[in-house]
Amino acid sequence: MEQHMYPSVSKDLAQKRRELAPEIYGAFRAFSQRVFADGALPSKTKELIAVAVAHVTQCPYCIRGHTDLALKKGATEQEIMEAIWVAAEMRAGAAFAHSTIALDALEKARARK
Repeated sequence: MEQHMYPSVSKDLAQKRRELAPEIYGAFRAFSQRVFADGALPSKTKELIAVAVAHVTQCPYCIRGHTDLALKKGATEQEIMEAIWVAAEMRAGAAFAHSTIALDALEKARARK
């Protein structure tokens, strides 16, 4: 039988999470609802940001959930894919930017010789 790395979301697991820390769970849900509410940024834009961040953090639950929510908020498939491409560029861009650390270490190693 094939095992999956991530368990499927279920009502039982969600209930257990609530039961084990109800006050914290409630506070987290309230915080989440407030963060994703319309504000200076519309909720659709916030969901597109969340889709991008979910890809950078590589959270499969967040990818699925925020993709669904972005669609419900009116995002198009093209907008969602562009958000994912922004995430990909930022992830690659960070590796590129941080290459200066390796180059600096190489230079310092060369100077010690």
